[in-house]
Amino acid sequence: MAIDKYPTPMIDQLEEGPWPSFISGIKRLRDEHPEQRINDITNSLLGQLEHSYETRKGYWKGGTVSVYGYGGGIIPRFSEVGQAFPESKEFHTLRVQPPAGNHYSTGMLRQLADSWEKYGSGLVTFHGQTGNIMFIGTDTENTQHFFDEINDYGWDLGGAGPCVRTAMSCVGAARCEMSCVNELKAHRLLVNNFTDDVHRPALPYKFKFKVSGCGNDCQNAIERADFAVLGTWRDDMKVDQDEVKNYVQTKGRQYLVDNVITRCPTQALSLNDDDTLAVNNRDCVRCMHCLNVMPKALHPGDDKGVTICIGGKRTLKIGDLMGTVVVPFKKLETEEDWESMVELAEEIIDFWAENGLEHERCGEMIERIGLANFLDGIGVDVDPNMLSHPRQSSYVRMDGWDEAAEEWFEKQAEAGN
Repeated sequence: MAIDKYPTPMIDQLEEGPWPSFISGIKRLRDEHPEQRINDITNSLLGQLEHSYETRKGYWKGGTVSVYGYGGGIIPRFSEVGQAFPESKEFHTLRVQPPAGNHYSTGMLRQLADSWEKYGSGLVTFHGQTGNIMFIGTDTENTQHFFDEINDYGWDLGGAGPCVRTAMSCVGAARCEMSCVNELKAHRLLVNNFTDDVHRPALPYKFKFKVSGCGNDCQNAIERADFAVLGTWRDDMKVDQDEVKNYVQTKGRQYLVDNVITRCPTQALSLNDDDTLAVNNRDCVRCMHCLNVMPKALHPGDDKGVTICIGGKRTLKIGDLMGTVVVPFKKLETEEDWESMVELAEEIIDFWAENGLEHERCGEMIERIGLANFLDGIGVDVDPNMLSHPRQSSYVRMDGWDEAAEEWFEKQAEAGN
């Protein structure tokens, strides 16, 4: 049945740029979807969007919408102009956790899409900065129905509000030869342990876990995660000198110098006269640039583990923060290793929950109380390998350096390291 389409001259202009427009996607649902209900919802949504552009005002307001037993995971949206656009007067969004590493099958995606077309608008976005699958546009009654159906076949809501948020991990060893850790296991252990904190918001603000398998940090964990797990290695980088020579022969010495040697941030690389590569592993900071350019010739070392950084965030009360290195290197091989990582996360969340101010991220709390007090609160000894802003200032106070170094070496000797 044909619908009476709202005129949308202003938002039509959003389709004129060089990039795909979300307006085009909504129009496809309005014009081509076989179900009349979805045609009507998306037509009403387009009408309200046009009205917002005309008046330069937003008309969505929040409220309280939840499913049984959960305190988060849903973004409520009620329209203040619902009488004019009744089919989209309630347009709630459900955040659904993706699988670790974003490993989907076509069957999983089809099942989710079928359920959403049954209860929602058909609009879906994948991941974005929250890490969730975003099912956009359903009413209060169908929120519970949709959750019940997808929960029956294994999906769960993500975090929203002052809680542990949906975790993210890179695709890892399934497709990446740079992987230094079992990213999927780290992801699942952390999420499964803090499920109650995901679904029942009771923290000062959001807390994010992100896992990247190497220094490339495809998840941008060091900038975006309160608890960032980054794969690394602590022995020497592996070099296949025959492949280095092949690279020189193919690309030329000057290309290698310009694109690899001179781009090392610590000048840890040099090209020998016989076209072999010399690596000063002591100065290597695992930036991954040379490994990315020459993946056949260079590989991570064999002694692999993780670095754990705490406090990364985007701008809120204070500006952007990179995660501070709290655990410079940690092996994750035995079950005890994995358990100790989870226990560290528990200590950090408990300390932050008790000492963080309202609407204050973990990194902001560390800035306020000082790193030394934070480390003391979570029971972690100060380590000279902990770095917050390396090489940022050439003026470093050395008061008491000898005493602190001696104390650290004594602790290392007692630990048998």
